[in-house]
Amino acid sequence: MSNANQSSKSPELIIVQDQQTALASEPSVQWARQTLIDTLESRGVAAALEQEEGKRADKVQIIVSGNDSPVATAYANKLGAALPEEAESLAILATEGSIMLTAPDGRGLVYALLELTDRIRHASGDLIGELLDVQTLIDKPANEIRSVTRLFACEPEDKPWFYDKSFWDEYLTELATQRFNRFTLSLGMGYDYGHDPDVRDNYFCFAYPFLFEVPGHEVKVLELSEEERSRNFETLRYIGQETKRRGMHFQLGLWNHSYIFTDSPNMDYTIAGIDEKNHAPYCRDAISMLLREFTEIDGLTFRVHYEGGIPEPAYEFWRVALAGTKDIGRRVEIDMHAKGINDELIQIALDTNQPIFISPKYWAEHMGPSYHQAAIRDNEFSPPKNQTMNMQAITAHSRRFTRYGYADYLQDDRKIGILFRLWPGTQKLLLWGDPALAAGYGRYSHFSGTQGIELCEPLTFKGRKGSGVEGGREPYLDEALKLPNRDWLKYKYTYRLWGRLLYNPEAKPDVWRRYLRFEFGEAADSYESALAHASRILPLLTAAYCPSAANVVYWPEMHTSQPIADPDLPSPFGFDTPRPGTFGAASPLDTALFYRIDDFADDIIQGFRQGKYSPLETADRLESMAAAAAHYLSQAEELAVDPQAANFQRFAIDTRMLIQIGQFFTNKFRAALSYALSERTGDTDQLERALDLYKLAREHWVKLAAIAQEHYKPDIAFGYTQPVRGHWADRLSAIDADIQAMEQQLQAARSDASRTVDNAKLQAALKVLAASPADRRQLYVHRAPTHFTKGEKLGVQLELPGASDGLKVVLHYRHANQSEHYVATEMKRDGVSFAAEIPAAYTKSPFGIIYFFEVVESDGGARHYPGLNEDISNQPYYFVQSR
Repeated sequence: MSNANQSSKSPELIIVQDQQTALASEPSVQWARQTLIDTLESRGVAAALEQEEGKRADKVQIIVSGNDSPVATAYANKLGAALPEEAESLAILATEGSIMLTAPDGRGLVYALLELTDRIRHASGDLIGELLDVQTLIDKPANEIRSVTRLFACEPEDKPWFYDKSFWDEYLTELATQRFNRFTLSLGMGYDYGHDPDVRDNYFCFAYPFLFEVPGHEVKVLELSEEERSRNFETLRYIGQETKRRGMHFQLGLWNHSYIFTDSPNMDYTIAGIDEKNHAPYCRDAISMLLREFTEIDGLTFRVHYEGGIPEPAYEFWRVALAGTKDIGRRVEIDMHAKGINDELIQIALDTNQPIFISPKYWAEHMGPSYHQAAIRDNEFSPPKNQTMNMQAITAHSRRFTRYGYADYLQDDRKIGILFRLWPGTQKLLLWGDPALAAGYGRYSHFSGTQGIELCEPLTFKGRKGSGVEGGREPYLDEALKLPNRDWLKYKYTYRLWGRLLYNPEAKPDVWRRYLRFEFGEAADSYESALAHASRILPLLTAAYCPSAANVVYWPEMHTSQPIADPDLPSPFGFDTPRPGTFGAASPLDTALFYRIDDFADDIIQGFRQGKYSPLETADRLESMAAAAAHYLSQAEELAVDPQAANFQRFAIDTRMLIQIGQFFTNKFRAALSYALSERTGDTDQLERALDLYKLAREHWVKLAAIAQEHYKPDIAFGYTQPVRGHWADRLSAIDADIQAMEQQLQAARSDASRTVDNAKLQAALKVLAASPADRRQLYVHRAPTHFTKGEKLGVQLELPGASDGLKVVLHYRHANQSEHYVATEMKRDGVSFAAEIPAAYTKSPFGIIYFFEVVESDGGARHYPGLNEDISNQPYYFVQSR
């Protein structure tokens, strides 16, 4: 009997389950319907479940139907509404006293039920009145796949949540409520084979023997009891069942297939009974058994390049292992992490006759603004093959450009699906929440006909590579701020924004504001604005400054200082930053849109600049974001009913920290440019300015560290190496050492009587700097073509009504293939109109075309169009596909 019928209270609301829809019998729909009933009763509203619609004027009726029912059709006709037909779409049809929930499929109906549940959970006042005010809603997804991955990376820190069934019940319900349609549990992702010596914490790294014994093989984990192995097996089954119960796709990530790590004699767990001869056959049989035992598994994710444990080329291993997905009697998606993948590996996967996806990184191992990089770093283009690195022969050499983006995978005749993965390098710990950026990701996660995105959730890689300890997943010092085994609750707003705006980037703000109003009352609007501005700081920084694409080295949230003045100071970035390895030499992550600091200095001393964003423009944006966040944070603190409440304090602490990070980098960018100009011109004033700005940056880092020391533990570990563990206070000594080096250089410059200033270069630079591109941006008119025809030229036009004499426009274009460089051509001018053609030979390609405009002034100033909007949520280039 339903809980609704067990209530002794007279029902105030009737829930009618339409029996004419086949969706009524789906377990996920039944679960969501019961969740709605339970939520109503938790808010004091008694509900009765009935099988037929009645004419009870004194009761509100919620009718749960489906598009296949004439009842839903009749309601839609009555309202003049068209029922949505897209997969996972939903309709909430409101008439006087009745609310019809309908959808074309079970998942859509789950979303409709959970939408109403969410409104009830966060309603204030008269719930019946709230329900009567519900307006008709038709909603449909923008992205086919909207996934979250949770990673088991550390035995002492991750076992508590892994075995906690109540954790899974709450967490998976939240994901489903926010319209994520996929959950991935990832195992073995924490280590990178070939890079990590002395591996110890290898629990679940080679996952199969931690779950079961495979008949015909004697492979086992020597230190693992049968009882624990059985517990792992049953826990995985529970996770899969509860994911499916909520209508989500369940994906299992198997990121490592090496049973032993290099230079690691002290692994905690020994995998016995396996060697080179039976390795691939065992994996094949283990995959087959996994899929037969766990029918809840809808897909498997594999890392197929060398870091997954199989030296390259690994065709024969994967040909054998992936055969385990054949002949299992159901559809199972195979997702291959895209790094190093070539046509031969794709064909091996296709030969399984299962649906094949590959998953490139969205912004390397970090998070930038919403768009896909306009250009990858120079370091990513394939160098001549180094014969001494055979294990990495494909990934590091012939297909190097596949490491950190969509590479050359976006061909329009592809036989595979593509799912982007947003890695956790930029922001691992601090609270994030910006509706504008999340909506931007919703718009561009299906770029070029791709299928969607998987998010690495907050705290991904916590305790990675043996750095974890019992209780170490909890970062806070203050008991009041701690969330034992429920750390995800800190990020509820984050999950809400991502899930809802990936589903529909045009969603109405009430989707997230109802939660903020419920939690923070009158402070809700200020909370939203403060966190939104603060949340743009690190993505912008990542796009403009990326000393390493690797998340195990570059952590801008707790940045390890890269020197401005002394290249000989210790730095972890030397392998991934151009010489001399300084802050000014570091590459942007998007090299088409942002200047490297040293390159900008080199250009402006010659009296010109490109249209890229300069380090000063980046600094100005960071400063503006930080100032706006501080303004709204102050408002939120004034308006908060209880500013000491734990949920509010977690927000306020992290927002204050992000503000100081933004101010630190604002001043470091400015200091680095002044230092670069001093080096190139000999001007002591520029060196003195650099030192003053660097000291100002330091003041902000001191404030940041002080906030963190009051609230966060002294060692926040996301790995065993210094760049990804420790505390903000630890970073101060490296900043001081570089400031000291700059002070010594300034003293030497002042005492050097022979020092001369190249005044021509200095004045040329100052003239360019005086002409701010922001001040010169003007209205423009461009009608982007809707498509092009392969083998025919593509005309492009731009109008600049205020174009001055001597102004020119350069068209930059390339295929949506990151292994290619841009073609640049000057556009022909006719008054204020500019025109160019992309040749017919260029359009005869399986790729779409990306292009943008560079407007160059006669006095050396320049800027890009369309450029980034104020909240950095747009696509700063145009993209057109073939007809």
